[in-house]
Amino acid sequence: MSDLSNATPAPLGGAASGTPAVEMDGIVKTFGPVTANAGATLSVGAGEIHALVGENGAGKSTLMRVLGGGFAPDAGTVRVLGRDVTGWSTQDAIRAGVGIVHQHFMLVPTLTVAENVVLGSEPRRGLQLDGRRALDEVRALSERSGLRVPADRTVAELSVGEAQRVEILKTLYRGARILVLDEPTAVLSPPEVEELWTVLRRMRGEGATIVIITHKLDEVMAISDRITVMRHGRTVERLATADTTPTEIARAMVGRDVVLPSFTSDAVKAAGEGALQVRDLTVRDARGVTVVDSVSFDVAPGEILGIAGVEGNGQTELLEALAGLRAAVGGVVRIDGRDVGGTSVRRRADAGLSHIPEDRHRRGLILDYSVADNLVLGQQHHFARRGVMDRAAVARNAAEKVAAFDIRPPSAALPARALSGGNQQKIVIAREMGRDFRVLLAAQPTRGVDVGAIEFIHGQLREARAAGKAVLLVSADLQEVLALADRVAVMYGGRFVAVLPRAAASEEVLGRYMTGAQPRNDA
Repeated sequence: MSDLSNATPAPLGGAASGTPAVEMDGIVKTFGPVTANAGATLSVGAGEIHALVGENGAGKSTLMRVLGGGFAPDAGTVRVLGRDVTGWSTQDAIRAGVGIVHQHFMLVPTLTVAENVVLGSEPRRGLQLDGRRALDEVRALSERSGLRVPADRTVAELSVGEAQRVEILKTLYRGARILVLDEPTAVLSPPEVEELWTVLRRMRGEGATIVIITHKLDEVMAISDRITVMRHGRTVERLATADTTPTEIARAMVGRDVVLPSFTSDAVKAAGEGALQVRDLTVRDARGVTVVDSVSFDVAPGEILGIAGVEGNGQTELLEALAGLRAAVGGVVRIDGRDVGGTSVRRRADAGLSHIPEDRHRRGLILDYSVADNLVLGQQHHFARRGVMDRAAVARNAAEKVAAFDIRPPSAALPARALSGGNQQKIVIAREMGRDFRVLLAAQPTRGVDVGAIEFIHGQLREARAAGKAVLLVSADLQEVLALADRVAVMYGGRFVAVLPRAAASEEVLGRYMTGAQPRNDA
């Protein structure tokens, strides 16, 4: 065993040389009438980085929860290093060295890095936590693994990339030798992604086995040795990364040819004033800290302005202030020359503003409402007669939107929570883009959705630009920004530190601005 781990996992024993680290055969898992896994298989070699890909709802996360002991399969077998562990518990899996790092971090912000890492497995002196030993052990593990992060700082003080390192350190501290990472780069800057790849390659070189769930095909090509593709709960392809291409992977995921993101400029940028004008906008958070610091910009009709930046640099608060969800303490916001500062969300919408929020569950949908009702959220006054909802009009609107935006399954009576993440996002897209608007705020429009849905959403954004709409796009995915935007602004520390034409923007250039390594460009 490599010295990357601090604890010693329970021996699985009996594994012959060449035995796969993970074998899952014929896994079936149902939830009532929904079949999440339908005879899925997975084979991961010891000491490899394996990519698990597929559309939303393909069954990837369920399969990994079966591996991690979160779910018992209805049928099929699970073997780890040759030992049958079918139906084991989460604690069994952790003791055996299987660790899962979830997309949404499970850290306590007020505790230190060391306290978070040892939580539940604390070294003790008598009945008390041995704080000095915890610090020493976590510092040593951080150094050995290459996951360098200050052990005595609180998690609240960390960057997103540092917080992710803490999550991985937690699994290594418990002896993980088989590591599952769910969308590990969703909120990382390009330099942080490269640092993560360096660590994972080092771990692989020391014998660790790593499974990555991701929708980003460039990452699959950059980091993995082999690929398993799932579709509709089944395993449909096993590929050697060196022998395939992103186009072939996308085709296997979706079952058809897919147009992958690339920049095409069909902008019809109109002369004159911007459809969206922002001047000296300043926003503070609940603690009174300035999070948007005197930001000014225009978005012209027929233009997509992309905002890149590591999360937590004011992008969320900027769009919430523009949408009317958060009060600004200074500045001016105009839509088609009309000052909308201080007006309500509804009045801004009626003035021509649409908003795709970054968190579809918190801001975009009411999950227990039907698809039809979600398609009129915020616009109910347009579907009412004398204060009473016109159910026939709501149903007609739903039928049109479900068909036009390919929402699946095509039943407007289903609750939104019954749909996959990609189709939930399509509900929000359909509502906000399926009406007359002049300016669109699009925050993380493809986060957590599969390659087929990404293709569709990108198409909708390009159509809006071609129709003369002004689009403000915020995305943590630099490839998405570079594929769609005519100009790119980088937000760092609550300010625009650069605004570049697309021709001058690249992942390398933007990455330097995103981390503060490049001086501010006031062009």
